[in-house]
Amino acid sequence: CVTGKMREYQLQGLNWMIHLYDNGINGILADEMGLGKTLQSISLLGYLHEYRGITGPHLIIVPKSTLSNWMNEVRRWCPVLRPIKFHGNGEERQYQKDHVMVPGQFDVCVTSFEMVIKEKNAFKKFHWRYLIIDEAHRIKNENSLLSKTVRLFHTNYRLLLTGTPLQNNLHELWALLNFLLPEVFANSDTFDEWFNADKMQEDGKTADEAQLEIVAQLHKVLRPFLLRRIKAEVEKGLPPKTETILRIGMSEMQKKWYAALLQKNIDAVNGGVDRSRLLN
Repeated sequence: CVTGKMREYQLQGLNWMIHLYDNGINGILADEMGLGKTLQSISLLGYLHEYRGITGPHLIIVPKSTLSNWMNEVRRWCPVLRPIKFHGNGEERQYQKDHVMVPGQFDVCVTSFEMVIKEKNAFKKFHWRYLIIDEAHRIKNENSLLSKTVRLFHTNYRLLLTGTPLQNNLHELWALLNFLLPEVFANSDTFDEWFNADKMQEDGKTADEAQLEIVAQLHKVLRPFLLRRIKAEVEKGLPPKTETILRIGMSEMQKKWYAALLQKNIDAVNGGVDRSRLLN
């Protein structure tokens, strides 16, 4: 049902996700920012609708700032899908629960991290075919309220989208893998032990050798579940990035506060206020 033309690597990403689906595996699409993770995930839902007769319901959890963009992209790329946006104040959410979020009346529900926490009971009532989480590093702490909440939802498949799968440490990667495959990655201590550089060095390896072995082991572990491409590899036809600086004058309010702050500092230098107030 995709109404535009996808790039070759995006089609490869779609085929990879279809392969995961056919084998009952959850996964992480970790392409670098700007390579179309949104489009690829929408195309997966469109494929399931058109070729497998699976209309949902699917749940997509995204940052609040991207809600409208996700809705626009679903309508643009796959107009056959029926998306709804679940967001708003208490009164608006109650109306949506009563009249919009009705089984059989929508295919895709797009909502924010904040809403799934506030309205977890509403989301728990559904059996979601696909749960897609954008900016999925937000659940890298398995003890966070968000991470605990999304684990309560009934889902057939889970797909994580992130451009930064290895932000800080391996334990955070385990938290993502545990969310996707809790039976396989059940114990964080075991996972951490697999990639223990200190232990490898105790076995006689140098620091560099230990690091290389960790990277090799990590690639083996992640290969079935994670797909990552970077622009330099797949978008070779793009011109070099250019930077444009736009200088914008201050608004009247900004000028007012800037002048007040400047006057405060002038008074302080001239001894009008004590040094402690200047530092504050």
